[in-house]
Amino acid sequence: MASAPIRVLVVDDEALGRRRILDLLSKEDAVDVLGEAATGPEAVAAIRRLHPDLVFLDVQMPGMTGLDVVRTIGVDHMPATIFVTAYDQHALQAFNVAAIDYLVKPFDDERFEQAFRRARRTIGLEETKRLHERLMSVLHSGDSATRRLGDSAPAYLDRIPVESRGKVTFVPVRDVDYIAASGPYAEIVVGTRRHLIREPMQSLEERLDPAEFLRIHRSAIVHVDRVAALLRGAGGDYDVQLKDGTRLRVSRGRRDQVAKRLGML
Repeated sequence: MASAPIRVLVVDDEALGRRRILDLLSKEDAVDVLGEAATGPEAVAAIRRLHPDLVFLDVQMPGMTGLDVVRTIGVDHMPATIFVTAYDQHALQAFNVAAIDYLVKPFDDERFEQAFRRARRTIGLEETKRLHERLMSVLHSGDSATRRLGDSAPAYLDRIPVESRGKVTFVPVRDVDYIAASGPYAEIVVGTRRHLIREPMQSLEERLDPAEFLRIHRSAIVHVDRVAALLRGAGGDYDVQLKDGTRLRVSRGRRDQVAKRLGML
């Protein structure tokens, strides 16, 4: 399935700066340039009117800077943003207002391609997150309907939607070996396969049957049936060893709970 074009807005007070980015964008596949803006107010109006997926935003613009544009739109409502700056000192402040990346003028083709690839991945993951949230909502609604039909037992997830290469599939929870946190994402591990989804660990823990799954660390949930041993390390630390040999750290605050759950206390 071909991915939808990334809809881009280019903002720079210098015509040559805009032309440089537009020329590089013309070499990329699946890009739809929505327009250009030469000032901060023009950028704000264009973002609100066009709703781009990605904005290349000059930091140093007279009157209203690129950072002012972000503050005006609001970080939570701002599209994915790559700042363009003549001064590297602006980089830290750019990231503090949620920029995906930044380009320091003059930048070469390779650096542009690196930033654009990063933006494309981020936009794709955000789309996956939204799709995943909708699917989880549908599944959760189905569970609620089951409860209304007279099933008094809590209804837990029996499958987890994952997206790969434009296709959504469902992973049965019975096949999951463990789940590991990876920044804002969760990595679903099924044998040698790994599926990345944007779902908080706490939310997953609440939706999984505690008779089958056990939180052993803030960054790890294991399928109890996959546990082969609880290993004591130096200093009283514990690891869980799965049947395939994988070792996962048990947090100190959960040691007694894990040991008791596994029948070792």
